[in-house]
Amino acid sequence: MITCAVCGGNKFTHTTVLWDSLAAEWHLAPNERAYVDRQQGTSCSHCGSNLRSIALADAIRRVLRTDLTLQAYVTQPEPSTLTVLEINEAGHLSPTLRLLPGHVLAVYPAVDIHALPYPSNTFDMVVHSDTLEHVLNPVHALMECRRVLRPCGWVCFTVPTIIGRLTRSRAGLPKSFHGSPQTATDDFVVQTEFGADMWTYVLQAGFSSVTVNTVDFPAALALSARKSS
Repeated sequence: MITCAVCGGNKFTHTTVLWDSLAAEWHLAPNERAYVDRQQGTSCSHCGSNLRSIALADAIRRVLRTDLTLQAYVTQPEPSTLTVLEINEAGHLSPTLRLLPGHVLAVYPAVDIHALPYPSNTFDMVVHSDTLEHVLNPVHALMECRRVLRPCGWVCFTVPTIIGRLTRSRAGLPKSFHGSPQTATDDFVVQTEFGADMWTYVLQAGFSSVTVNTVDFPAALALSARKSS
């Protein structure tokens, strides 16, 4: 049984999220489409967090070494000094993360992950969710995350991952959007389709370790990586 790492709920609802043209663009097999749909469309009935957000919350909790739900943790005295940079809104985690006194929200296009406007060694944690697939250079983006982290700081993030294949760039392919092509802007264009080697991008960016956290394999995965110095 899955327990929501955000609020502790254990009842879930499901809504189909993927549409046929996106599944065709990504060449998704039926089983792949099913688990991506679970990742995005299966949500906690209490707080609304989908499995993607729950996996990310669980990764954050493991980094913080707490058994509390994320909602309970942010109300404790301990995180009062924790500095967290949230790059774009991390789904249903955003309202909870905003309760941290040291929380900073950076939203595109005002802030570009390729050129974060913060001094080096500023934050204890950087969080983002399903952002890297939309940027031109994921390794460089992760290097920027590493730069603004303090020594021993962590980045926690999610990317849509098709585990039965390797990562591929969509350069030269027709544009694929996470959202309706009629209304989506270019920041919704998918630049990279991540596969089972997604963790190698983190090490290429200079992090000393990387962990793949899961709450519902293969649907809900989140990565956490530590900066050693």
